[in-house]
Amino acid sequence: MSDERYTSPGNGGDGQVARISRNEAGQLTVWLRGKDDPVIDARVIRCFPWSTPDSYLSIHNADGKEAAMLKSLDDLDGASREVVEEELRDKVFNPKILRILDFKEEFSITSVTAETDRGKVTFQIRNRDDVRVLTASRALFRDVDGNTYELADIALLDRRARRHLEKYF
Repeated sequence: MSDERYTSPGNGGDGQVARISRNEAGQLTVWLRGKDDPVIDARVIRCFPWSTPDSYLSIHNADGKEAAMLKSLDDLDGASREVVEEELRDKVFNPKILRILDFKEEFSITSVTAETDRGKVTFQIRNRDDVRVLTASRALFRDVDGNTYELADIALLDRRARRHLEKYF
């Protein structure tokens, strides 16, 4: 336990998660209430609904089995929450679309080139099934490789991009 950077306990949603930190090897370490040994090299996975990204986070062990469910990031103490947010930001590729630079359509596949908070990307969407509308103005695009790109507000895009994307809303 001496290799742990301690974080003060939170209430962990349904009470399972006591604290989350990183060990000296940089592995995500989750302390569960009532357990003597922590889950080392844990993974945090977002569950649905996508419209509430800070809720329902599944904690998996190194073997990929669920060890706990965290109902909300708000249920964690500040230090644990910081560790989880960093993990999700660094390990989950889910760029936020800031601006659409170009569209190309060929054989019913739309290639979208966009400026995101992670840099410039080009991704392909096949049809409406690749777009998950979360609200009247917010959507997630899933590309042919399974990556997701979040559009927070279609109203913030230029007119040309809005016209092109309106068919998906």
